[in-house]
Amino acid sequence: MKKTILGTFFMLAAVTSMFAAKKKGTVRYLNFKPEVASIYQELAEAYEKETGVKVIVETAANNSYESTLTSKMATKQAPTLFQINGPRGYANWKNYCADLSKTELYKHLSDKSLAITSGGKVYGIPYVVEGYGIIYNSAITDKYFALPNKATKYKSMDEVKNFAALKEVCDDMQKNAAALGIKGVFASTSLKAGEDWRWQTHLANLPVYYEFKNNKIDLASDATKKINFQYDKEFKNIFDLYLTDSVIPAKNVGIKTVDNSMAEFALEECAMVQNGNWAWGQISGVSGNKVKAENVKYLPIYTGVDGEESQGLCIGTENFYCINKKASKADQEATADFIYWLYSSATGKKYVTTKLGFIAPFDTFSDSERPTDPLAVEISKWMSKPGITSVAWNFTLFPSQTFKDNFGASLLRYAQGSKTWAEVKESVVSDWAKESDM
Repeated sequence: MKKTILGTFFMLAAVTSMFAAKKKGTVRYLNFKPEVASIYQELAEAYEKETGVKVIVETAANNSYESTLTSKMATKQAPTLFQINGPRGYANWKNYCADLSKTELYKHLSDKSLAITSGGKVYGIPYVVEGYGIIYNSAITDKYFALPNKATKYKSMDEVKNFAALKEVCDDMQKNAAALGIKGVFASTSLKAGEDWRWQTHLANLPVYYEFKNNKIDLASDATKKINFQYDKEFKNIFDLYLTDSVIPAKNVGIKTVDNSMAEFALEECAMVQNGNWAWGQISGVSGNKVKAENVKYLPIYTGVDGEESQGLCIGTENFYCINKKASKADQEATADFIYWLYSSATGKKYVTTKLGFIAPFDTFSDSERPTDPLAVEISKWMSKPGITSVAWNFTLFPSQTFKDNFGASLLRYAQGSKTWAEVKESVVSDWAKESDM
């Protein structure tokens, strides 16, 4: 009898153990950023070692996330964790987005207005706040301001607060490139296909932001389905400056990549480059990097808009975690547990701050746990400056990847002299309307 009872007990224990193993679930994450793919792989291994839960990471190639996600969702190994870029992304994937309002990660979101919501439910949780602007090497700019023969009145970058001042300083620095030991002020403008997102998306955000803001456009309305490219001249101002005060002739931009640009900055071949806070890993990782962390600073992207003296960096996010509601309950729970671990555990937070370099919008981080890389520090500094207004990320409202690709192609032709600026403007306006109606 005892043997029978014991046998039954062990059998039930084995069944319970099997059920627990099945209930544990699996996490399958489709990553958006190729530049951090290896870090997510490390994270997956660390999480499995710590919890026993398997995390499978796949990474979409540049500019192919939507198409990759579409194909992956049609398979039996569909991602349990994916991301959308904002309200427009949610509209495309709402049938796959689980309600996250009861998850631990959402409970710890510092500013819950940042989440993607609909009907009182939460469908996307922002997992990082990012920013971009003009990165500059203060060692080189300080060297310029110390030149006895400089032609400008400015004594430091702190005095450069609008486009007129920026252009004056950069033009004179370009003339003194040899004395400064650089090839040009700005890194090469990467306009190779697939490498042009800094211009057709990030730089293009500024004229769209100002057009919507100054015309009081409701961003949730159909009024965003057309633009006049009202601030095209301001866009042209800074784009021309990037092309003329550069390490390369404008005719060569079509073969340049983002990696080329970041290497030029890292090797101190130039003084400035437009990019986001995620670029520090690229800069510091370049073989032979000469740029010291303490010399890496940010300047807003000035274009000549009235009142831009109070303009800050472009701050926002297009990175929202979503959990696939069509995944099994066990996989959904495992996925929710994984993302909370990432932003609450000692191991996860260390990866978030020191390797991913994220500025995380959760109250699980103490001040001492915030990112310490120079660009993240600069983002935080600019966000806290009195009287400074950050530029919102309106590029999440851009109608399609086709629009952005066409814009990039137009900018390349303009840079190479085969398309006039008037034609660029006409293409932008017509493509926006056309793609918004599709």
